[in-house]
Amino acid sequence: MSLIQTLSDVNNTFLSRRELTCDFAGLGGKLKTLEAVDMITKEFKLDGKIVIPMRLKTNVGMLKVTGTFYVYDDEGLAKKHINPTIFSRLEKTKAKIAEAEKVEAPSEEKTVEAPAEEKTVEAPAEEKTE
Repeated sequence: MSLIQTLSDVNNTFLSRRELTCDFAGLGGKLKTLEAVDMITKEFKLDGKIVIPMRLKTNVGMLKVTGTFYVYDDEGLAKKHINPTIFSRLEKTKAKIAEAEKVEAPSEEKTVEAPAEEKTVEAPAEEKTE
């Protein structure tokens, strides 16, 4: 498991958000944005708040990733302050993950049904040879 080290934790009252900058040790090249958001949410107990990953930077020659996150209480305020392309990218990523989970679930059901179908196919083939 990796270690999260807080570099800065600033409460920006002017923009009504919390700005976190953290280092993720040992995850260089392996950390995905949504995984980083989940880790930050669990580490700082931010359930019910909107955590937006602004930047993940992999440090050269080190297995360390530096991430900048904005934490909002209100989603409407976050959409006013932040570029809409960031939200569209997050939605695309979430949609891809949801599709992957849907594809995996039916494939498990098909593997259960497939052996039953094979048995029914093999039985008539044996009757024809006799």
